[in-house]
Amino acid sequence: MSIAAVNMILSQSLMCVFLVLFCGFIAQTHGNGETLVLLDNLAIKETHSMFFKSLQERGYSLTYKSADDANLLLSKYGEFLYQHLIIFAPSVEEFGGTLSVETITEFIDGGGNVLVAGSSSSGDVLRELASEVGFEIDEEGASVIDHLNYDVNDLGKHTLIVADPSNLIDAPVITGQRNIPPLLYQGTGLVADRENPLVLQILTSESSAYSYIPDEPIKEYPHAVGKNTLLIAALQARNNARVIFSGSLYFFSDEAFTSPVQKALGGKKYDVSGNQQVATALSQWVFKEHGVLRVKSVSHHREGERSPPAAYTIMDPVIYTIEIEKLQKGAWVPYDADDVQLEFVRIDPFVRTTLKRKPGGKYEARFKIPDVYGVYQFKVDYNRVGYTHLYSTTQVSVRPLQHTQYERFIPSAYPYYTSAFSMMAGVFLFSIVFLHYKEEVKTKSE
Repeated sequence: MSIAAVNMILSQSLMCVFLVLFCGFIAQTHGNGETLVLLDNLAIKETHSMFFKSLQERGYSLTYKSADDANLLLSKYGEFLYQHLIIFAPSVEEFGGTLSVETITEFIDGGGNVLVAGSSSSGDVLRELASEVGFEIDEEGASVIDHLNYDVNDLGKHTLIVADPSNLIDAPVITGQRNIPPLLYQGTGLVADRENPLVLQILTSESSAYSYIPDEPIKEYPHAVGKNTLLIAALQARNNARVIFSGSLYFFSDEAFTSPVQKALGGKKYDVSGNQQVATALSQWVFKEHGVLRVKSVSHHREGERSPPAAYTIMDPVIYTIEIEKLQKGAWVPYDADDVQLEFVRIDPFVRTTLKRKPGGKYEARFKIPDVYGVYQFKVDYNRVGYTHLYSTTQVSVRPLQHTQYERFIPSAYPYYTSAFSMMAGVFLFSIVFLHYKEEVKTKSE
């Protein structure tokens, strides 16, 4: 074979390898935004076009399907086909294909993110899904009613309520800034378990609101009353998968984004509601564009050294450093906070200290190893509202002092040293006196 033929084969092989790697990179980049959108009907795609357009502009690949499509699939051959799931199908009675509440919970357990919007006509399948993630939806036909905080254009049953931005959760990483116009909400009410640390109350109603069927006279206690009436709730699972459940599909609509808002009872008029800002911020959070943390590096060593020892010795001065980053606009940047803590744990924490912030997202702690030997862990367990759970542990051994490392003379034993030497001196003096003492013997004549 000639040299030219060999060079041609090599160049073709390199080109193929390059194309495979390039295609793999493109597929990976494209796959990061694969999102399945389930709709009641295709008309929702048009009535909520502004919301979907904002997702597409941020790089998401949206696949629209009917919620009862017979060919629905979330996974194939044990692999999930999508990273995110949007359910804008309040009235669906049963999902199509292999999709079910069980497969959606498995999707969440596998790290998938879910955004669900219901309405006053939410079906049993959405109600069952909500109960699986820690929420409870009012019965079918119920709406959130507020006779004091309704929009000026709602002259009927007062179900188009005006929600004040101050009722949003105090977490800008989830909802963005709260200095925005009031929000328009029309839908059903939610109730969440307040004792569940994984559930977040994103938007609550005013104390004058309640959730009930508008056309029926009140014969029993409403499903939710006052601040207990949730409009939007969220869940961040232990695996950092995120779920947002809104009782209002209208909240994400073009009409809600562009409509003016004014409370009927003498409220200030705003040219446009704050729905679009909040909806965009919620989508960025639930799809993990915001609030994602990771540990870049961890190091520990004795003072004056640079590498970790095979084992520490009790009372050693130690320096621990951890570097934390957050995801911001698709790039990892240093994370700045003043509340990151370190625990030095055997069974219980022996040392708990706040890490000092250093430039470049680094945090440092200096302390002395406890005077108890054993197997320890440097543990950083950082859990803040709106951020993914950050957990880092590094195991080290702590040994006792070697026999050559103990002090020759212990200061606390100086009294015993003094008493011993004083006794020796006393014995020496007594010996001298005893040996040199001569008793005089008296004669009879004397």
